[in-house]
Amino acid sequence: MPIMNALGAIASVKGGWCTMTKERILIIDDEKDIRNLISIYLKNEGYETLSAENGLEGLELLKREQVDLIILDIMMPKMDGIEACLKIRENNNMPIIMLSAKSEDMDKILGLTTGADDYLTKPFNPLELIARVKSQLRRYYNLNSKPHSIDIGSIEIGDLAINTSTHEIHLRDKEIKFTPTEFAILELLAKNPGVVFSIDKIYETVWKEYAFVSDNTVMVHIRKIREKIEDNPRKPRYIKTVWGVGYKIDKQIV
Repeated sequence: MPIMNALGAIASVKGGWCTMTKERILIIDDEKDIRNLISIYLKNEGYETLSAENGLEGLELLKREQVDLIILDIMMPKMDGIEACLKIRENNNMPIIMLSAKSEDMDKILGLTTGADDYLTKPFNPLELIARVKSQLRRYYNLNSKPHSIDIGSIEIGDLAINTSTHEIHLRDKEIKFTPTEFAILELLAKNPGVVFSIDKIYETVWKEYAFVSDNTVMVHIRKIREKIEDNPRKPRYIKTVWGVGYKIDKQIV
């Protein structure tokens, strides 16, 4: 059901979705109809929403309001989604789902490279967007939940220290900022040293949904992780590529 044909379906589902959640979603899109439609679907699920019509307005809202997730369009006046995403990632690590009218792989790669956690192409099914919002929030809060005991889980690999309780990553005692998705991928590989994970397996484990189609989402995130932790991303010490199979972290880093 494309987004612009979905308005007629709202009345039939209204009241059946409400989960009484209180998370706040910021919708940044220059098209008012799309902002309103997304907001209706989110509110039917119990979410609170804020809206902005461009990146500058969205950044101003972020200074004043607590936000749990951002839905961010790419093509906007004044400040587009790519620049806005870069600015947001300077100080915030909440999930970002990008929207774009373009379907080319390079546009998707660019969006994910700037720090987005997920990407949808317009027109899209609003129910798919809701599912992705829930998936991103679930992973975000699982990663950022406070530990239930005094035991602090830590994985040390070479010069890399991954704290699975506080979700902090240090490289040679310097803290490295990761998005929730990047942390989840690194944690998966680090907890299973020597195990090779296929792209589909990483996607299904981290995104909690079936990898129906092959795309570049996982590869883009792997590249971003390497850029943050590798001295030479082209010759990685930590995340190794097993050609034709997938990715792994060796049991011992040399």
